[in-house]
Amino acid sequence: MIGPERPFVVIGERINPTGRKVFQAQLQAGDLSQIEIDVAEQVAGGADMLDVNVGDPLADEIGLMAKAVPLVQGLTDLPLCIDSSVIEALESGLEAYDGKALVNSVTGEDERLEAILPIVARHGAAVIGLANDDEIPMDPERRVEVAKKIVSVAGDHGIPPEDVVIDPLAMPVGAEPRAVTLFLETLGLLREELGVNTTCGASNTSFGLPGRHTLGAAFLAVAQSHGLTSAIMDARRDETVEAVRATDFLLGRDEWGAEWIRRYRAKQAAATA
Repeated sequence: MIGPERPFVVIGERINPTGRKVFQAQLQAGDLSQIEIDVAEQVAGGADMLDVNVGDPLADEIGLMAKAVPLVQGLTDLPLCIDSSVIEALESGLEAYDGKALVNSVTGEDERLEAILPIVARHGAAVIGLANDDEIPMDPERRVEVAKKIVSVAGDHGIPPEDVVIDPLAMPVGAEPRAVTLFLETLGLLREELGVNTTCGASNTSFGLPGRHTLGAAFLAVAQSHGLTSAIMDARRDETVEAVRATDFLLGRDEWGAEWIRRYRAKQAAATA
């Protein structure tokens, strides 16, 4: 569903305990009820895919992932991104998943590639490849070098390039003024040299700054115009989702603005009701 000529894919980031103390406590108690709320809000916001992360150091992440994936699939038909740094939790989620999942994620380190890619291949999944190895490179050429390695090793495991979604590394512009320009340069090189689909954690760019949602909307519009094909983002935020849909229309990926008009009419009807 992710492709350079297709509409931008919004991957909802909300099912994630990072920075959510109440959700963390619920997971530690084995309580997944908050997920129902998170799914409903993201579907209503216009998500195309949902990221599922139940990682908490004090919780049974492997067991929770096995329960969370079918729970989410019982609430929505949207495809899922299985998200964990724990290899056993990734496998647990993939085993519970009905369909083709996206795995979040693998880096360019040899041990991570050899640990994760066989699991991805065995389950017929796609995978996000972060363009870093044991360090986070700032140089776009170096990022692309790591991306090429990930695509190559994935191919060795029978995973085709179209099933490798590269993350060019969105960094906080408040900490590195060149963060976005380096990201865009990396996107351009990826498009020219690999032709793969791309994604990123969209909120990383505005971290620590005021007006984060406005910055995020602007970042996504610019990144789309440079070839970004998806993003892990807050699908509940109308400002950023609307920016993505408007950019789809302006870039010719929403023919005659059919989706833009449909969304506008749905919002008008909801406001009237």
